[in-house]
Amino acid sequence: MSVSRPSALRRPPYAVSVGACAAVLLLLTACGNTSGTAAPKDPAVRAGATATAGVAGPPAERARRRAARAPHAPVVRPREIPALGPKTRAEIPASSKQVFVVTGDGYDSSLSTAVLYARDNPALGWLPVTTRWPAHNALNGWTDEHWEGDLRSPVGVYGLTYAGGLFDPPETAFPYDRNPAFVVSGEGFDGEPLEGSFDYVVAVDYNRTPGVTPLDHERPLGQERGGGIWIHVDHGGPTQGCISLPLDRMRELLSTLDPAKNPVVVMGDAEALER
Repeated sequence: MSVSRPSALRRPPYAVSVGACAAVLLLLTACGNTSGTAAPKDPAVRAGATATAGVAGPPAERARRRAARAPHAPVVRPREIPALGPKTRAEIPASSKQVFVVTGDGYDSSLSTAVLYARDNPALGWLPVTTRWPAHNALNGWTDEHWEGDLRSPVGVYGLTYAGGLFDPPETAFPYDRNPAFVVSGEGFDGEPLEGSFDYVVAVDYNRTPGVTPLDHERPLGQERGGGIWIHVDHGGPTQGCISLPLDRMRELLSTLDPAKNPVVVMGDAEALER
């Protein structure tokens, strides 16, 4: 006789034991910690870890980007004398700290303008120390190869080493020869009187011995190459080869020129000076 087992004691086919469930739970907990190390419970430890990670994190990256966007100080280059080309600039002695630039309106023109520049601070370069003055040059304009009687002013860079005139000079450190021989008479090319043109002069060291009175007649290149090229008082018209300035501008030039700054004159038509 068979005896059936009570239904309350039967185990359902899908039932899982309590011990098996506990094992599955432990396995899932271990899988959730991907680093293999439990997170520290101490808040101080967690804060230290976060600070260490922040060194290379987003705040550092933002600081780097801000620094990259910060404006850079502009590069300040020493100023050059305007309208002078590389060839002309190269002829200015490195020791010169004063340059008197006479710029002709054209190759065949007798009209010019003049500006005195100084380089007292090498970092700043050349700065104008006068306004632009009106001037005259030779009747026929300019030439790269001056000859006696061509009525052209020589183009180039020449030293300024001695001055002179009929009158006492304004206060100046420049060597000055006051001499009654600085006289001239007659009329200029436009019929204007020449008297007073040599009241003040500065010798241009073209075909002459530097450092001597403008009245010196020695011509190292020969008499045929001309000479006696001066900066003198303007008489209202073209010259035979000199540069002429208004009387008050001549006085200002003499009072500003400093032999310790090795002054030179750069003179020529605008096109020639741009070379």
